[in-house]
Amino acid sequence: MNTRWVNRRATGKYFFDDTNLNDMIKLALADDNVFLLKSAQEKLSFFDDFTIKVTALNGVELLDKLATNHNIDLILMDIEMPKMDGIEATLRIKQKHPQIKIIMLTVFDNDENIFKSIKAGADGYLLKEVSPKDLRQGILDTLNGGATMTPSIALKTLKLFRNPIDFETPENTEEIRLTAREVEVLEQLSKGLKYEAIASNLFLSAGTIRKHVENIYTKLQVHNKLEAIEKARNNKLI
Repeated sequence: MNTRWVNRRATGKYFFDDTNLNDMIKLALADDNVFLLKSAQEKLSFFDDFTIKVTALNGVELLDKLATNHNIDLILMDIEMPKMDGIEATLRIKQKHPQIKIIMLTVFDNDENIFKSIKAGADGYLLKEVSPKDLRQGILDTLNGGATMTPSIALKTLKLFRNPIDFETPENTEEIRLTAREVEVLEQLSKGLKYEAIASNLFLSAGTIRKHVENIYTKLQVHNKLEAIEKARNNKLI
């Protein structure tokens, strides 16, 4: 017989049960990257505890959908999204629907995003590399009143509380200088184009594009395309 975690309203707790198979945890997913959105759905598909009621590509779309259906237990929220980012969306959702739990699900573990997410009301913070098993456990822990965090995030959070940083001051704004050509390459990468297509669009060789990408990675202090795009958006470079 299948088993699942269910919410007993008398206690407000989610626990293991094998009798009520219709009581599923209702989730919403928000991520502007369709590939990563599907990846999260695939991780959740391993378990029959959850049902995904809402998906959105940005904060505005998520808020619109919640306006017509806010019967959601928990939201997995990306941070960097167009129109409205996950931090602003979290703040607004917590104001209107404080009962909905929100876990930030992101590729970045920088202090500023962690601080602003918690300040906005996020209930947890996980990196997208999280395993299906740990994602499931994190959701259940959060619904039971916990604050799930990737271990590295928990450590950073403790350090932030011990040594508070004012992220609103200009001194803490990261200055990144990219050339106009590097910005063009980044914009093309953000559209999901391969090096050969970018080279054709910019009338350059694929080798030149690779060199630009290497320089971009160095300047942004990232290790892959996804991190580069996220950090560029975070710093309003694209």
